[in-house]
Amino acid sequence: MPARSLEPVNAANVCVRDLVKRYGSVEAVREVTFEVAAGEIFGLLGPNGAGKTTTLECVLGLRRPDSGAIEIGGVDAIASPASARQFVGAQLQSATLQDKITARQALKLFASFYAEPASIGELIERFALAEKADAAFASLSGGQKQRVFLALAFVNNPRLVVLDEPTAGLDPQSRRELHRVITGMRAAGRMVLLSTHDLNEAHRLCDRIGIIDHGRIVAIARPDELIARARATPRVTIRTAKPLDSAGIATLDGVLSSESRAPSEYVVTTRDPSRTITALMKQLESADNRLLDLQIRRPSLEDVFIELTGRAWSESIDEAPDRPIPRA
Repeated sequence: MPARSLEPVNAANVCVRDLVKRYGSVEAVREVTFEVAAGEIFGLLGPNGAGKTTTLECVLGLRRPDSGAIEIGGVDAIASPASARQFVGAQLQSATLQDKITARQALKLFASFYAEPASIGELIERFALAEKADAAFASLSGGQKQRVFLALAFVNNPRLVVLDEPTAGLDPQSRRELHRVITGMRAAGRMVLLSTHDLNEAHRLCDRIGIIDHGRIVAIARPDELIARARATPRVTIRTAKPLDSAGIATLDGVLSSESRAPSEYVVTTRDPSRTITALMKQLESADNRLLDLQIRRPSLEDVFIELTGRAWSESIDEAPDRPIPRA
């Protein structure tokens, strides 16, 4: 995508307070509270079905919460959803367009809904759509379709941009391009509310993260602050040319425990990886052994999630079976 920067905007905070949404007996969102400031990317991080999309749909006015408060740009988004939507652009996970419509036609159509829309030509240039602006939507690649949806999200010059799993299904190059666009939104002073179940994406993009589990936010902080709180200890994987002495591995400086995966491969947990690796190299040198591979795995957002919820990140959460499809 072009390196062109987004035009700076003035934006007030997004404030969500004690948000609750139920579907029958299922409480999909439970007293969710967070804020998003201008120039900030705030991420809702959780497995599929954790309540991320329902929360975003309430913020966008696609669902009416059972209780709580939502304020966007100083406007009560529950009492005045149409007014609040003037400040908001969104890219939803399940978005689609008619097969035959072109990007240019879609942008003109959506721009007609607003009193002061962005320039269609500038949006086409900004999101690298010039070559495909007049091609049928059905003929576009996954990455090109995502660019169209992002352009549509900016058609009203929004203060708040809501992105629901924006990189799902994209190839690595399209994902990197989209990440550049998202960080450009922050540089332009926009508020970005991003939902994702991609741990690496959340760590790379978000200024702050709200970890959501079973509809409830269990922690909010900067990614590195969350990781620093983790009780998990670093793990070092060691592979050598000759078999290792298990007793010798257990006595290395800082080692808390060790596990043999093969005669010449061990995984050790350690309080201090630097001390452990220094002691290991001395031990290998005295035994005339060679180090073939060494990997250090420090605590991650996955460790944080496991500690906060007691469940593995990969463990799925069922969606509410009676969840209705919202009407825009």
